[in-house]
Amino acid sequence: MLRSGTSIGANIAEANGGISQADFRAKISIAYKEALETKYWLSLLKDTDYIEEKAFDSIHQDADEIAKILFSIIKKTEKADN
Repeated sequence: MLRSGTSIGANIAEANGGISQADFRAKISIAYKEALETKYWLSLLKDTDYIEEKAFDSIHQDADEIAKILFSIIKKTEKADN
């Protein structure tokens, strides 16, 4: 989870330095997929009682919001190309 969670921010930083719109969107897409992976690992940690429900709810909600924002960016940059 540490790897996928920190990869979100790293890919967003790379996207900001993208050399083209396509490069930007590709990095944001990777960040989005990493957010989804992080949500999976959080669910697994909760289901195996490594984290409590309250902690899960808070962190998962944050990860879900980040994923939604990234997905919105992907869709908006796709529309800009059309």
